[in-house]
Amino acid sequence: MVDASQKTFLFLQGPHGPYFAMLAEALRARGHGALRININGGDKLDWPGEATDYRGTFRNWPLFFDDFIVNHGVTDLLLYGDCRPYHASAHGMARLRGVRVHVVEEGYIRPDFLTLQDDGVNGNSTLPLEPQWYLDQARALPEYQVLPPVPSTFRARARNTMRNGLASALLRPYFPFYRTHRPHSFLIESVSWCYKLLRRNRDLTKAAAEWERVKDERYFCLPLQLNSDYQIRVHSPFGNMRAGLRFVLKSFARYAPTDVKLVVKRHPLDPALVAWERLTRRLAVQYGIEDRVVYLADWDIAEVVAKSVGVVTVNSTVGTLALNSGKPVLVLGHAVYKVPGVVHHGSLDEFWAAPRSPDMTLYSAFRRVLVDRCLIRGGLLSEEGLQMLVDNAVERLAREPAEVVAIPQGRRRRAANMVHGDAA
Repeated sequence: MVDASQKTFLFLQGPHGPYFAMLAEALRARGHGALRININGGDKLDWPGEATDYRGTFRNWPLFFDDFIVNHGVTDLLLYGDCRPYHASAHGMARLRGVRVHVVEEGYIRPDFLTLQDDGVNGNSTLPLEPQWYLDQARALPEYQVLPPVPSTFRARARNTMRNGLASALLRPYFPFYRTHRPHSFLIESVSWCYKLLRRNRDLTKAAAEWERVKDERYFCLPLQLNSDYQIRVHSPFGNMRAGLRFVLKSFARYAPTDVKLVVKRHPLDPALVAWERLTRRLAVQYGIEDRVVYLADWDIAEVVAKSVGVVTVNSTVGTLALNSGKPVLVLGHAVYKVPGVVHHGSLDEFWAAPRSPDMTLYSAFRRVLVDRCLIRGGLLSEEGLQMLVDNAVERLAREPAEVVAIPQGRRRRAANMVHGDAA
């Protein structure tokens, strides 16, 4: 007799490193099945055990995937991000077959969390935008606890990324039809990263001087996001961060009080393929605000946010960092935290003169629901953090669907998640 509680998990691409392989072993130890489909060389490197290699065309991927999940009795699908072409296709086919989908992503709240959410994340999340829903759901949940930080090192991130990229490049002939979802090749990004690292001391020195000039002034913060991020490519109205930067600077020039400045902060993982400083300064000159715009290539974003008047973001997790400090936040794209009362509910043009602080009671409720339903504690960049992620994910995945408090479908309106009253 088949145990009804026994599941068969299928893993697609995961975060660079051993996390998905470790999680699979933990699930097998609980009596579940754990399968894997590799679609490039990096996948093979990160999954040392038995797996199925898909070497066909993307056109044939949906039929191959459907045959696989039916023939192997797959009950649950795990994937990292739900917008990569292979993952988006698999997600749709899995739903047609009634397979439960679990999407892993960088944590909505960082650091020390990873997102593990049913069905979709970010702009595809089924979390509602209704404030009262969070207040109601949070009544039965414990208060949010600030715990000691999870160990992590940039060296671990760099090692995992380089190893995965090299394996993908070396095994490219074995996966002849695979095309990366990223806009640039591993080689181009690697060269650009080398150039960025060579300039790091220079960038820090320059940023320190700029920070001294602005830290005691009144300023708003604009954290740049990665052009390669689907948060920008899919879950925003801009398509790329250049358009987002231009949009914000244009509004700032027209509507911001003349006694406030704008600090533009480069993303720490930006590969420097875009000359953000040059672009920022050129746009500032174009709009006549060159004396009011400060660009920081490298600096502690927590310190920049803490001293700011407020934060303007497309949909970065810097938004939740700002909310943790009670700072006003304006979101331009789709974001799970774009709940009226949590963030400024109005236009960017209005935000500069009258930024509304978050309702901290509502934000506290929102954060507790987020941690309970969508986040697992741990980190990808240390052995201790990985083990925490594995242990917490197994507990979440082992639950039957009925045990997970349902998130109401259809209550989240994508149109309500757009900018109100802004025109480019």
